[in-house]
Amino acid sequence: MSIRIPRGTQDILPGEVEKWQLIEDKARELCERFQYREIRTPIFEHTELFLRSVGDTTDIVQKEMYTFEDRGGRSLTLRPEGTASTVRSFVEHKMYGDANQPVKLYYMGPMFRYERPQAGRFRQFVQFGVEAIGSADPAIDAEVIALAMSLYQSMGLKKLKLIVNSLGDKESRTAHREALINHFQPRIGEFCSDCQNRLEKNPMRILDCKQDRDHELMTSAPSIIDYLNDDSKVYFERVQKYLQNLGIDFTVDPNLVRGLDYYNHTAFEIMSDSEGFGAITTLCGGGRYNGLTEEIGGPEAPGIGFALSIERFIAALEAEKVELPLNKGVDCYLVSLGEEAKDYTVGLLQKLRIAGFSAERDYLDRKIKAQFKAADRANAKFVAVLGEDELKANKINVKSMESGEQTEVELDLFIEKFTELYKS
Repeated sequence: MSIRIPRGTQDILPGEVEKWQLIEDKARELCERFQYREIRTPIFEHTELFLRSVGDTTDIVQKEMYTFEDRGGRSLTLRPEGTASTVRSFVEHKMYGDANQPVKLYYMGPMFRYERPQAGRFRQFVQFGVEAIGSADPAIDAEVIALAMSLYQSMGLKKLKLIVNSLGDKESRTAHREALINHFQPRIGEFCSDCQNRLEKNPMRILDCKQDRDHELMTSAPSIIDYLNDDSKVYFERVQKYLQNLGIDFTVDPNLVRGLDYYNHTAFEIMSDSEGFGAITTLCGGGRYNGLTEEIGGPEAPGIGFALSIERFIAALEAEKVELPLNKGVDCYLVSLGEEAKDYTVGLLQKLRIAGFSAERDYLDRKIKAQFKAADRANAKFVAVLGEDELKANKINVKSMESGEQTEVELDLFIEKFTELYKS
């Protein structure tokens, strides 16, 4: 019986993994420009971290977490998202005392949720995310959104839609909460059991229900926009002003509700508007989470961040038929004829690689014609041919696969001459 990959996971094979590397490299490059530094946190954390931060009424905590007990009887959970771990590290390592504030961090790595696998949704998936912790300035909200938009646009995506909303401060959310309870309570029996449980604990989560999203009470539910106090209104207006200053188009959607309990004030999603992208159009989601550091034992340090799925990023690129500038081929393929020449290419190959070139040779004792075919399949820019006669004469033939031009160079000067040929 063969062993197959677990459901909801994937192997990312050569030919595909280069797309991932390109996105990861571009993300790191952008973060350097925006002055965000990388952080790497454990793949599993104490379960309590996610109960306290993500919220015990969310789908993630109630249905999707991979939780297990270790040999010491401790409850641990594979991280379902990256913000909680990043903020835990911020508090634990007292980064709130750093001279440079806000602390601007980014992460990249696998997350785990037990969901029904479908196109664009996996049980192990990879997220790139950023967190800016220590500032309540609405300008940093706009910066975080701008970073996300810049990443998508720098990779060639054009059919993007940014939607924003305000979830308000604690006072605004309390007033909205009461209005939601009064709205849903008379007919809550018509909703799913999850919504019934959320009514008293966190009624805003009802608006995020996938099962009852077509219920008539959903469209007539009180909007958080109508319950924003003056401070929350001013904050949201400034965020919108900064986005306009940055030339970023957006739509205000009062129904946008992020699925995690720690969000307040700014919430946003970036969606794909490309035809044929699929049912799950959200590429990226994020928002502000003032109060989260205090929730997990730290001092007050307001924060904002986003996370995006690399899998959905690649799906959007494919939907828009974006041609990625992938590395196509090796710089030099060494073709040898005869045992002595074959042995000699072992050292020559290493010299090419040390000199900074990508290089390859035959390892299957193929005939010279088959070696040239292998060079073609490897998309070689140059082929260097060494036979017994050339070896005795201290020569090697270098052929440009683009022009067909051949050049004979001395073996002792091969690296130097090849470098000149490559640059020309």
